Amino acid sequence: MKKCESISLQINVTDFSEKITPFISAKLSSVAIARQFLYSDLEEQNVLVGKRDPIGDERHAKGGQIIHRYKNRALWAVTQACPVHCRYCFRRNELAGPNSLFKIDREQTLNYLKSRPEIEEVILTGGDPLILSNEKLEHVFHLLTEVEHVKIVRIHTRTPVVDPARLNPDFNQLMEKFGARFKLLLVLHINHPDEWSEELKHARAKLPHAVEVLSQSVLLKAVNDDAATLATLFRTLSLNQIRPYYLHHPDQVEGGMHFYVNLEDGRRIYHQLKNELSGWMLPQYVIDVAEGEGKTSAYNPEQFHYSGSFINREANLVIHAEPQKRL
Repeated sequence: MKKCESISLQINVTDFSEKITPFISAKLSSVAIARQFLYSDLEEQNVLVGKRDPIGDERHAKGGQIIHRYKNRALWAVTQACPVHCRYCFRRNELAGPNSLFKIDREQTLNYLKSRPEIEEVILTGGDPLILSNEKLEHVFHLLTEVEHVKIVRIHTRTPVVDPARLNPDFNQLMEKFGARFKLLLVLHINHPDEWSEELKHARAKLPHAVEVLSQSVLLKAVNDDAATLATLFRTLSLNQIRPYYLHHPDQVEGGMHFYVNLEDGRRIYHQLKNELSGWMLPQYVIDVAEGEGKTSAYNPEQFHYSGSFINREANLVIHAEPQKRL
C-alpha cells in the first residue's frame, strides 16, 4: 500500500503542528487551500477566544475510544493521528494536548459496544481512520463483526482528498469483503473546489458498489463563505457520485475563531444555495450546539436573524451564544 507521507513542523504555542501531505502541498498556490492547512498568527491571537471542546466530546466520552451522543450510533476514534492538520479542526486541542481524550483501549471500547444493543451504527473517526494501514483497518472491522447488533459502519475521512492514492485496490477489496456484513458509508471531508482532483475522481470511480460515498464540508470564513464557491463544490461532488451530506456551521474552536462565520451570514449563503442547486445536490446545513447537545438545523426559513437558542435533539431550547464580535 502506498502510505500517506506527511510533513510536520512544531511552530505554535498549542503544539498543534503544521502537517500536510506532499499531494496537498502541491496545491498551496490556492489561497483557499493554504488558509486551511498553513499556520497563521491569528491562531495565537484567538487562543483565548472560543472553546477547547466546542461540541462536548468530553461530556459524551464513554471510556476506551467511544463517544456516544446519539442513541442508535456511536463514534469510535480508532486513531489520534491525521495525515493533515486542518487549522480550524474542532478537535485540535484534544488531539494536541498532553491529556488527550482518546486513549487506546480497544477492549474497553468493544465491551461498551457489546453492552449497548441500541447501537446499530458505528462511525469510525479520530484523527482520521484512513491513516491506518489496510491491515489495521481490517482488524477494526473484524472486531466490529463481534458486535451482532452493529449493522452500519461509517468512515469519516479527509485522507482521500489529501492523498487519493489511499483508496487503493487493497482498500477496495477490504470494502468488498466487509460490505457483505455491514452497510458501508465513506464520508469525505472536502471544503473547496480546489481540493477536488482528477486523482480523487478516478479513485472514487473505482470504489466498489458496496460503499456509499457522501461528503461533509465546513463553512469557513475567507475559504468558502460564498454561495458560488459552495455551489461549484456540491455540483462537482454530485456529478461524480458523491452525495453532499453535511454543510457544518463552523465550531467555536479555541485558536480557530478567525474561520468563524456569523450565523446570519451563513443562513443567507445557504438560502442562496437553495436557489442555485437542485434539492438532491444540497447538503443539510447543521450546527453542533455547544456542550454536546448535538447537531440541529442551522437554517431558519422564517428569518435570517438568530433568536439566541436552538431546539436540541431532546426538543429542549438550548442557548447557543454567538461570539461577541465578528472576527
